[in-house]
This record gives sequence, structure tokens and C-alpha cells, in this order.
Amino acid sequence: MSGVIVTGPPKADLKDVDALAGHGVATVSEAMGRTGLLGPGIRPVQQGVRVAGTAVTVLSWPGDNLMIHAAVEQCGEGDILVVTTTSPCTDGLFGELFATALHQRGVRGVVLSTGVRDTQELRDMGFAAWSRAVSSQGTVKATGGSVNVPIAIDGQVIRPGDAILADDDGVVVVPRERVRETVEKSGAREAKEAATRAAFLDGQLGLDRYGLRGKLKELGVEYRTYEEYEGERP
Repeated sequence: MSGVIVTGPPKADLKDVDALAGHGVATVSEAMGRTGLLGPGIRPVQQGVRVAGTAVTVLSWPGDNLMIHAAVEQCGEGDILVVTTTSPCTDGLFGELFATALHQRGVRGVVLSTGVRDTQELRDMGFAAWSRAVSSQGTVKATGGSVNVPIAIDGQVIRPGDAILADDDGVVVVPRERVRETVEKSGAREAKEAATRAAFLDGQLGLDRYGLRGKLKELGVEYRTYEEYEGERP
């Protein structure tokens, strides 16, 4: 496998990316029309952490972390490292030593479609990580790959410089051209949810606020008292 290391790709504006971090993954995905979500198998190794950053992408050979070493050089302030492999792999490609090097360069976290290890050390040092597996299985450094090229994880294309948002609910990718627009739409969605929350606290039902009683009737769902229901049972 040959490869390429692309330097200086365009990136989303970091001010817009930082604003994106004011919203949750679920809100941002909904604001984009329920798109951008990586699959539910990509899970955090910590809790209560939300980070947003610009993607530095890595395409590696399974069981080989050579290209992560190469990617560290391309990482800088505000980035999130995003790693996948050419075929499924759950080996521990990433651990505390990588995190130390990336933290020193201002990297905010890592997202891997593979395995991660040294999870306690990562939590202790406050380096955020999302991965498909936790595995102590070691790796080699023997095969070429690519850095800062478009990659795909769970059907989502991630380009270098796209925005990555990750929290307890998972990971979402926002195309770099859509970050500012998505921030605005996410804010509008949260304002709408705040009004709904206030209505629920005041006792209003979702059935009425969302106009769902008509939908139930349209679908043929009927109300019966307990006695009526029991009397109709065979």
C-alpha cells in the first residue's frame, strides 16, 4: 500500500468550530437534516466531555500505526485526529504516548474506527478519545498509508479540515463549508427546544404541542377504557 501525506489542507474557521462546541452532537446532526453521524459503535472512553476541532485524517493499514506517527507532524492547535484503516481493525492503534505528543501540539482529541488503549491514562491526562473498541493489542509500523485525504467511517466521508464534534452521544462531522450555517441552525433549534421544555414544565403534553392527536386518529389508534378493552378481548 503506497500513500500520500497532504500538507496545508483548507480548514473550517476555528472560531466557528469553537461555537459549534456550544451545541450537542444530537442537536448538530438534527440541524443538518439528521446527517453526519458516525455509527453508534464509536464510543467515548470518558464521560462528560465535549470537544470540537478540525479533522486531520489518517488512513492506515490494519494493525499498523505508522501513519499516526506521520500525522502527528501535520497536527496543530484546534485539530482532532481522525483515524481509520483499509479494512476493519480493533487493535489498539492509539495510546498515551501518542496523546502526549498530540496534546503538546494543541490537539483536542482523537476519533478512531479502530481500538484504543491506555484509557485510564488518557482520562487522567484529560485527552479525549472516541473509538470502536478498547484493546491492548499492539501494532507494527511497517506499511505506508495516507494523511489528510478524504476517509470514510460508517458511511460518513470526512475530509481534512472538516469540523468534528464529539460528546457522550457520539461523533458528528460537519463539512467545513457548512460550519457557520450549522452553528446558526443549531442555535435556532436549541431556542425552539427551550420553548418546548418550558411548555412541558408547565404541563403541556407532546401530543398537543406537536399536534399528534390527529396523527393517532389517522393511523387508526383508538382510546378505550379498561373495561371496554377487557370486554373486547377474545
